[in-house]
Amino acid sequence: MHPAESPSVALARRLKELRTRHWPDLPLTQAQLAEAFSTVQPVSVPSISSWESTRRPVPPPYERLRAYAAFFATRRSVATEPYRVLADTELTGDERAARDRLHEELLGLREVDAQETEPGLAWLATGGDTIGGGPWHFPDQRPVTIVCARLPEDMLARMPYTEPTDPDYVASYTYADLDALIELHGHVRAVNPTVEVNIRTADNLTGDDYTAHLVLLGGVDWNPVTRDLMRRLNTPVRQVSRAGPGDQYDSFFEVPTDGGERRFDPVLESEPGSPQGTVRRLLRQDVAHFVRGDNPYNSKRTLTICNGMFGRGTYGAVRALTDHRFRDRNGDYLAQGLGAHSVWSLLFRIFIVNGETLTPDWTDPGTRLHEWTPTGG
Repeated sequence: MHPAESPSVALARRLKELRTRHWPDLPLTQAQLAEAFSTVQPVSVPSISSWESTRRPVPPPYERLRAYAAFFATRRSVATEPYRVLADTELTGDERAARDRLHEELLGLREVDAQETEPGLAWLATGGDTIGGGPWHFPDQRPVTIVCARLPEDMLARMPYTEPTDPDYVASYTYADLDALIELHGHVRAVNPTVEVNIRTADNLTGDDYTAHLVLLGGVDWNPVTRDLMRRLNTPVRQVSRAGPGDQYDSFFEVPTDGGERRFDPVLESEPGSPQGTVRRLLRQDVAHFVRGDNPYNSKRTLTICNGMFGRGTYGAVRALTDHRFRDRNGDYLAQGLGAHSVWSLLFRIFIVNGETLTPDWTDPGTRLHEWTPTGG
């Protein structure tokens, strides 16, 4: 490591050196390495690129470092095409020893990086735990504040156990987006077992809550903190809220275009067989908004917004990075989009099938509706 070089840059430089110079007669492309690693677990070329970036390093997940060590421990990894990572049972004793030495070297850099790198440079690092860390792992291990809206009084009046004087009072029933909150809180705690994770309602935040890693659930209808931060981030996305009972379905996101405004509406259908004179609307497709960037109240911490026109949109936005079937590919897409930008915004579809909220696949162009960075349009 160069004297003035940070551990994260040293790790990125070492990974690129392995790819391009480990076998002088056979430098590998990022695509070839991604293909080889995908024999163990899928990985994208943008991920390889982000791990090698010395400008804004993104440390690889711990399991990827083991793949690096196993791959470069033996020339047999590239003996046939496509190249591949050999299983432990295929390695000789000498090859396993070489793998362990290289793994220890890379792991040493990765551990130092997680402890000493500026927090903003490691938003997309993983925690090395069994469920995978991804973007919900916070390497600086600083407190996290999850902010929910409080349900309006007219809704609370129709629900049991929401009155504090009731012997069976349940405080959590007063939170909006409860499904999203349970999913997110459990995942963040599992990935960051030593981190203080606080749940707050938008009307009950302290100064310290605002300056932690800040996660907002829900939109501008009931969460005033979301309203305030959307203005501060200056994203082009505007959420038009549900004005009242008569307008409860006339809600949408919109973004400016050269010709005016482009509108993104949820899809609702009339329920078949509704009684005469009544129309019950069923949600078939919601529109969700995910934002990740610097916390405007503390540039050393992150801000994340998970929002939907309806509650299932918010839940789907959370599931994009917690669902084990999609979180890696969506995390890779986030890393690619965020890059060196201070903020990244994505509008996308959430499909509802037979009442079930399906996890979105951000890599599918049919799912994405609008993407924005400060310099990317």
